[in-house]
Amino acid sequence: MLIRQQVSRALTTAGFTVVLAEDGQDALEKLAKTPDIAAAVCDINMPRMNGLEFLEQVGTKLSVVVLTTEGEPDLVIRARELGAKGWILKPFKPEILVAAARKLVA
Repeated sequence: MLIRQQVSRALTTAGFTVVLAEDGQDALEKLAKTPDIAAAVCDINMPRMNGLEFLEQVGTKLSVVVLTTEGEPDLVIRARELGAKGWILKPFKPEILVAAARKLVA
């Protein structure tokens, strides 16, 4: 099962409405069409537009948690500087993701 599907299932089960995107560019396009999106989960490694580029584009306009296999301190620091509100390493526990999402939209 794709990570996107696992994320979607965990968040949907917890009562969130989920809009899936293929990558950062697709996410920006969907955000433009759905301006009431309150938060996002992104990876660092994505095609077309990676997670850092996505964070550069959305800045602080959107609460973002990064869900990734990358754990280098420099990446975490850079993502936080760009506005990321959280960092979760894969494999992830659904309850941790749901708790982070609840904090993002609170």
